[in-house]
This record gives sequence, C-alpha cells and structure tokens, in this order.
Amino acid sequence: MEEFLKISSAVNDESRVLILAFLSKYGELCVCDLQNSLSMLQSRLSRHLKILKEAGFLYVKRSGVWANYGINNDLNPLCKDLLKHINNLNIKLPNLDASRCKC
Repeated sequence: MEEFLKISSAVNDESRVLILAFLSKYGELCVCDLQNSLSMLQSRLSRHLKILKEAGFLYVKRSGVWANYGINNDLNPLCKDLLKHINNLNIKLPNLDASRCKC
C-alpha cells in the first residue's frame, strides 16, 4: 500500500505530470534543459524530480555537477500504466529549449 500511495501522490500534481510527459517525448535530459523548456525554478524542478524518482518513474545519471533524468526502462506495472495514460492526455508540451544549457 505504501508504494501505491507514493506513486499516486507523485502524479497528483500538474507540474509532475508535465515533467513525465515532457521526458517521455524528448527522452533523457539534463536539469537545465528541463528548467529552460518548462520555465521552472531550479529548486522547484529539483523537488518534483526527486518525488518522481522516489516513486520509481525516473532514473538519474550524474556526471560531476550535472544531472540527467529520464523515464525508467523497467517501470513497475502501475507506473507503466499511469505513464501510458499521461501520454494519452494530449498535453500541449513546450518545445525543447536546449539553447542555454552549458552541460
């Protein structure tokens, strides 16, 4: 039950649903690309990414000070099903803005 509550809480936020849809569309991205593209403050974005990672949706690859996030390849069935539903929502996603990233 604890895992179910963690997963359902993770997708109970519009920003986190947007992040999942964005990463699902564009693949693994660094935090600065997400920050620029989604127009989020770094501190707020980091909090959302942490929640999604702890729920099992995301993986993180660290290289020095840089962190890249992507959708886990081995999602549990509930996460996989929720991600499928998120991708069917037809969310208007912003374009990827990687122009200001220095990583």
